[in-house]
Amino acid sequence: MEVSSLPISASQRAKLLSAGYTSLSSLSSVSPSRLAQDLKISENEAAEILKIASRRSGLEKIQNGSHPIMNGAQTAWEMLHEEESSICITTSCSDLDEILGGGIRCKEVTEIGGVPGIGKTQLGIQLAVNVQIPADYGGLGGKAIYIDTEGSFMVERALQIAEACYEDMVEYNSLLRKDSVAACQVDKQPKDFLENIFYFRVCTYTEQIAVINYLEKFVSEHKDIKVVVIDSITFHFRQDFEDMALRTRLLSGMALKLMKLAKKFNLAVVLLNQVTTKYNEGSFQLTLALGDSWAHASTNRIILYWNGNERYAYIDKSPSLRSASAPYAVTGRGIRNSASNSKRVKLM
Repeated sequence: MEVSSLPISASQRAKLLSAGYTSLSSLSSVSPSRLAQDLKISENEAAEILKIASRRSGLEKIQNGSHPIMNGAQTAWEMLHEEESSICITTSCSDLDEILGGGIRCKEVTEIGGVPGIGKTQLGIQLAVNVQIPADYGGLGGKAIYIDTEGSFMVERALQIAEACYEDMVEYNSLLRKDSVAACQVDKQPKDFLENIFYFRVCTYTEQIAVINYLEKFVSEHKDIKVVVIDSITFHFRQDFEDMALRTRLLSGMALKLMKLAKKFNLAVVLLNQVTTKYNEGSFQLTLALGDSWAHASTNRIILYWNGNERYAYIDKSPSLRSASAPYAVTGRGIRNSASNSKRVKLM
C-alpha cells in the first residue's frame, strides 16, 4: 500500500516520498526519532505519522481477511517453461542478440553501463523503436516508455532509427516476394514509431521517484507497453547526496518497483548507467556507478567498452546467460553488426 493513501497532510506525504518512504512496509520498522530526522520534523509528529500508518496497515490486513500475501507457489518446471517461452526485443545487432539469447528479455531488469560516447543512449533509443516491430516481422508490436534524466534523448535520432527500421521491413517484404512467399503489408510509417514512444523528462531525483511510482498506473492503462528505458538511472543520485543511507533506501525502493513492474506486465526494463572509478589493489579501475550494492538491482548487467576502435558489449552478470562478449557498431541507421567502416562514426 502506498503512503499517498495515508490521511495526512500533503506536505507530510511529500516529505515521506522525498525521503524514500513510498510504501507502508517501508515505515513498519523505522523509529519515530529516525523518521523525525529523515523528514526534519518533530518526534511527536513522526510518532503520529507512524501511528496512522500502523492503523492503516492493520485495517488493510482485516479487509483482506488476513490472507497471506503470496497467492501460491510456482514449480521449477513452470519456471523453466516460462523462461523458454520468454519474448525478447532485438538490438538490431545479430552478434549482440546471440550472446543475449535473442535480445533484451521481457520480465527482466537489464542494466547497461559504459563510458560516455560508447552508445548507451543509442541502444536505448534503438530498443524503444525495435519493441514496436510488428509480430509478422518477428517483433512484439508493443510501445515504449523513455524516461530521460540527462536530456540526452534526441527525437531527430529516434526518427533516423525509425526510418531505418521501416526500410528494413520493406526490404524483408521484397525478399519474401522473391522467394514466392506471401509478403506482409508494411503498415507502420516512421512517424508511427515516434507516436508510440512515451517520453518523460525528469530533472530531480524526487521527480524520478514520482514517475517510477506512477509507472504501474500508466502501464495498466496502456497494456501494450513492452519496454521501459531509464536514461540514466544514475544521474540524479550522484550529486547532492550527503546521506548515503537515504540514497541506498531510495535506490532499493526504485529497484524493487521496477522488478515488480517487469514481472507483472511482462515487459523489459532497461536501466542505463554511468561509470565511475574504484580503487582496487593499488590502482584505479573503471566500474559502473552506484556501488556494489546496486549491482544486485538488475537481473542482467551488460558493460559496454572500447577494444581499440571497436565497441564491445560484455555480459557481466546474468542468472541464465554465460559471460560473453560481442562487437557492435553505432551507425547512421542505429545499432548494427560491427564492420570496419563503421567504427567511431560521428553521428549528427
